[in-house]
Amino acid sequence: MDSRASPIEDGNPLIGTWNQAFDKVDLLEIRKPYPHFMPCWLRNWRIKEWESFNIQNENIMLNAIFCDVKLYKIAHVLFYDKKSKEKYFFRKLMPYTSWNLPKSLANASLENHSSDFYFRIHNWLDADIIKLDMNIEAASFGWRAQLGRRTRSSLTAHLAYKTNSQITPLAVSLGFAERRTMYAYKTFTPVQGDIVFNGQYFALKQETCSGFFCDYKGFFPYRTQAVICSAMGFDEKKRKFGFHIAENQAKETNKNNENALWVNGQLTPLPPVLITMPNGAEAEWVIQDVEGMVDLTFTPIEQNKSTVGLVITSAEFNAPFGYYNGMLVNSDGEQIQIKNLFGMGEKLYLRV
Repeated sequence: MDSRASPIEDGNPLIGTWNQAFDKVDLLEIRKPYPHFMPCWLRNWRIKEWESFNIQNENIMLNAIFCDVKLYKIAHVLFYDKKSKEKYFFRKLMPYTSWNLPKSLANASLENHSSDFYFRIHNWLDADIIKLDMNIEAASFGWRAQLGRRTRSSLTAHLAYKTNSQITPLAVSLGFAERRTMYAYKTFTPVQGDIVFNGQYFALKQETCSGFFCDYKGFFPYRTQAVICSAMGFDEKKRKFGFHIAENQAKETNKNNENALWVNGQLTPLPPVLITMPNGAEAEWVIQDVEGMVDLTFTPIEQNKSTVGLVITSAEFNAPFGYYNGMLVNSDGEQIQIKNLFGMGEKLYLRV
């Protein structure tokens, strides 16, 4: 579909799929999202939003999520060294911080300073780049899961997503109710930069390192549930490819959804899928559609669980690492065979 300045027009939410970012996304512009009157501040509290960064090369995987659920903000950082098989997890709950995710990806930034954690995001699609800088001090860096004890670890990361006109992103607006929607922007690009963990240096070169960047905003249900499957690598023709597939609570997903496959920067919107876990989330996941374009299995090998439990809210986040097998079909009708492709699954439950 042709690009639009906003997924809202004259106070009415639009439903659709586009291949360019919106100039601005402000869901408070939707007129009467609820049938009863709600003041602006309360409507704003019902909007949940986050940005996620997921990168990978032959040596490491890094996943970082910055989430604003209005009652509090959460930062998740998950780092995995493929060679040593060690993982490192950091989570910070920020009840009173003042940072807000921007309403535009054209040229906007945010940063947060605390005694043990710093991050800065610069969304700059006007200059074909998205940047993330982070520094986590040693005393605060999560748990070393294999040993079950505290580590004195620190992490510094500088990431630059190289967006350009040769890479087609996905932008969607999906409905939960008649006037309550969610927005998502996704892209899959080369990434360059560097990571330093405990004095060990990892150079990220755009020829071998790729990443997903995702931006979400929505009037998500009070009890939000979603399952996300993603992986990236090189196919048999040595082309870069990646897929980012989700099953959420949006309605009428046959026409519009957030599922996407990229091959050498070319976007293929995928059909809606059903993600089943017949033996539970720790066993094999099955990801299939009804059009024959998605037929995958995901086998978790390492669990990564996080929970937040307060009186009026709770959150459960499970993001296992594992391997994908099966096939996808791109827009040219070509089958992309997937064999033992390392990736991540995400199972989210949020009550807020």
